[in-house]
Amino acid sequence: MIRKETKLVPVMIGLLLGIFVASLDNTIVSTAMSTIVGDLGGLDQFVWVTSAYLVTEMAGMPIFGKLSDMYGRKRFFLFGIFIFLIGSVLCGTAQTIVQLSIYRAIQGVGGSALMPIAFTIIFDIFPPEKRGKMGGLFGAVFGLSSIFGPLLGAYITDYLDWRWIFYINVPLGLIALALIGIYYKESTKHEKQIIDWWGATTLVVSVVSLMFALELGGNKYKWDSTVIIGLFSSFVLFFIAFLFFETKAKDPIISFNMFKKRLFATSNLIGLFYGGTFIVATIYIPLFIQGVLGGTATNSGLVLLPMMLGTTISAPIGGQLTRKTSYRNIMTGSILILALGIFLLTTLTSDTSRLLITIYMIIVGLGTGASFSVLGMAAMHHFDNHQRGTASSTNAFLRSLGMTVGITVFGVIQRNIFTDQLKEAFKGISSAAGSFMKSDPRAILAPEKRKMIPTPILNKITDALAYSISHTFIWTLIPVFIGLFCILLMGNGKLQIIRTNDEKQTNLNPDIN
Repeated sequence: MIRKETKLVPVMIGLLLGIFVASLDNTIVSTAMSTIVGDLGGLDQFVWVTSAYLVTEMAGMPIFGKLSDMYGRKRFFLFGIFIFLIGSVLCGTAQTIVQLSIYRAIQGVGGSALMPIAFTIIFDIFPPEKRGKMGGLFGAVFGLSSIFGPLLGAYITDYLDWRWIFYINVPLGLIALALIGIYYKESTKHEKQIIDWWGATTLVVSVVSLMFALELGGNKYKWDSTVIIGLFSSFVLFFIAFLFFETKAKDPIISFNMFKKRLFATSNLIGLFYGGTFIVATIYIPLFIQGVLGGTATNSGLVLLPMMLGTTISAPIGGQLTRKTSYRNIMTGSILILALGIFLLTTLTSDTSRLLITIYMIIVGLGTGASFSVLGMAAMHHFDNHQRGTASSTNAFLRSLGMTVGITVFGVIQRNIFTDQLKEAFKGISSAAGSFMKSDPRAILAPEKRKMIPTPILNKITDALAYSISHTFIWTLIPVFIGLFCILLMGNGKLQIIRTNDEKQTNLNPDIN
């Protein structure tokens, strides 16, 4: 609940800035990693820079969501900004790759509080007739920052210094901190609950184990190595323990009773599969541009701008449609557009023009944007302000999990197809090709090294890379169709308005389980 003194415009700006910087740091580091490693060293440890942020962010989401239900949104949103800013400043001062990884973990703790709580505050401060519009705006910002991150990271690294990809958070975060701290007037009345420490601990350990297994498997360690098997075993054991403690806890971190609501369960599953699909497009289209067509890192990031345009168009449209039609109808249209975009990406070849790629990316963006706004609203549809934080954070958690698993699974698929195609292309070819096979195929991503590769060999490499990427998109259609199946199970619920005691509330449709 909020008090009348809350100023909506400055609060909205503060929330949007918080979401922007937190989601931006999921992706902004990716294009700067080669420069960071060149400066700090630690090539064998660079994976921790990304994974440390993702691990603490994902593990903290459901915990902060629950705490915000118990003790209020404001204090934990401000805490998240404060910790995020401390982590950002520390990242900019890092002198070793290990220091940077530790500081990124601190950033992740702050980021885990920002995104789910910000979306929950929308439901607390806006009446239902405005939630769709505001949710769409938040979804557009989230989609924009997810795509804009790699491009901004490349630009800052090229023209300033890689440390500024972290320092840029400071002024934005301070503005958000001031706006929320001054203008958001939250009620001090909150329902006292018992903190589920056993559930929180086992959840964190299981998520951390899974994340490290996915990040390190196939890179630093083989999939059948003792380390990776041990991490997967740890994930399974602690996840089973988590399920056990959640059934016994009086106030669990993630209540299984919430999943009895069909709309909550399906919207979370859909978010999982959308996350896994969306991340594939954001990773492999720039790789196609840079590796197949020969663009630079910055130019390959620019190709994501059409997808960003599509996302920022469809996210607010999807949010506003929630009052006019059911969540299921909106998401059905969304995923059919997404399926079309992914299908078109399966046709990529070395001869595909930049114009066609641009069109394909706009379609993918249009198919993705609505999910950022509609799924969050659907997840909170059944719940009052005492459970919205948990509902929102669970949805954000599963979408992030889908992105992480998608990066790993489809990365393995693309890498294996690419390797097989190279072996087939270079079978019985000259010693020059053989020597390339023993070197790093990623040399084609560097323009200066690319020029040193003989044209006949380069053509075979780019054909193999194009083939591997297009066939990876074929496999990506699987989560799209699973997502469609989940959408069909959502029911006919939509956002409706009733008034009780001069207070606007969400009317839960009786036909939803």
